Amino acid sequence: MVSTSKSPDRNGFGTEETRKIVTVGLIQTTTSDDMVDNLKKTLEKIIDAAAKGAQIICLQELYRTKYFPQEENQNVCNLAESIPGESTKAFAKLAKEKKIVIIAPLFEKASKGKYYNSAVIIDVDGKISGTYRKVHIPQDPFFYEKNYFEAGDQGYCVYKTSYGNLGVLICYDQWFPEAARINTLKGAEIIFYPTAIGYIKGHASPDGDWHDAWKTVQRAHAIANGVHVAAVNRVGGEGQLKFWGGSFVCDAFGKVLGEASYSNEEVLVVKVDLSKNKKIQDGWGFLKNRRPETYNSLTESCL
Repeated sequence: MVSTSKSPDRNGFGTEETRKIVTVGLIQTTTSDDMVDNLKKTLEKIIDAAAKGAQIICLQELYRTKYFPQEENQNVCNLAESIPGESTKAFAKLAKEKKIVIIAPLFEKASKGKYYNSAVIIDVDGKISGTYRKVHIPQDPFFYEKNYFEAGDQGYCVYKTSYGNLGVLICYDQWFPEAARINTLKGAEIIFYPTAIGYIKGHASPDGDWHDAWKTVQRAHAIANGVHVAAVNRVGGEGQLKFWGGSFVCDAFGKVLGEASYSNEEVLVVKVDLSKNKKIQDGWGFLKNRRPETYNSLTESCL
């Protein structure tokens, strides 16, 4: 189901190298307080992405609700849903109909009264390949996520789908190189980062440009690991936050292949050649020259 072809040499003959072409779709939207409408709009945009050739379609973090963690200690239990549940039922039907893979991040109501910031991976047969629960949970002004989400309890997984082996991490996870490296070592060909991030209105950060840092760190993960990266962010203003959109896909050496608007809703569709991963990994030796025996201090408490 993945498009493969022999790369021609200078004489026009095929070489031993096989290209692995997959088309990725990223959907960035604004959100409202109407969860039914948010679902409906997202389904329409998935259909649009599939019509444009997208095979793997990823939604933004907490696609169905406004970013409620910008306020502290709200009662938002009514916004959570189970897995399987309403979203997964709708997406499973569409995935099977369109023969697409869908990555759907949502506010998960789990057992024993626990809630997670999660992403469900649904394959082309409409079955759930797995659920990733966000591991790194921020707690900063206007990003009070520890008030709402448990830290992910299932570790890092790579999900085998009809179009490739997918790593899925969520928003704040994107700042941690260890998460990207583990996904790579487990066989991820492309890492998806569904996100909800933006500027705080009226705040000028002394650290520098947050957007530039956000984009740079994810391109660095692509380079350091020799894998493709796809980041999808929401747009629009919500409360004190202005989300900057800018969803993008980069190749295994950090080259941006496609980037969405910083202010408008958009369905970004990009073709990627996952065979480039091996060329970068073998050529630069970032994985084969690792020295794991020297990394023990990474698991020690230094703070």
